[in-house]
Amino acid sequence: MRVPLLSLLLILSGQALADACTVHSQGGQVKVQVCQENRSIPAGLFRDGFCRPQLQGQKVEVEFAERCPGDSFGICREARVAGTPYRQDIHYYGVAADARYLKPFCEGQSGGRWEVPPGK
Repeated sequence: MRVPLLSLLLILSGQALADACTVHSQGGQVKVQVCQENRSIPAGLFRDGFCRPQLQGQKVEVEFAERCPGDSFGICREARVAGTPYRQDIHYYGVAADARYLKPFCEGQSGGRWEVPPGK
């Protein structure tokens, strides 16, 4: 059996192409839902670090899936993780008006590309 070179490299490096986690957090009256889709973060680090936020005073639940749900109001594509060479796509759910804050952050600090899903 022949394994394509890219697949072999990804297996050996521990990286995943289609790995996502949805993070639900709640603190007081504020509920937040984001989904992080891995682009280049080593799989173990993504699942055990990036998908396990420590948010003081908030209840946090995490769900893993192959892909992020399609009902987001905005996506920050190729967002850079500060201080690392890693990239991820971040899908935002909830209050679409929050895009006025999230888009500049995405394009500025994260070096990403803001995208509005079709039909939104």
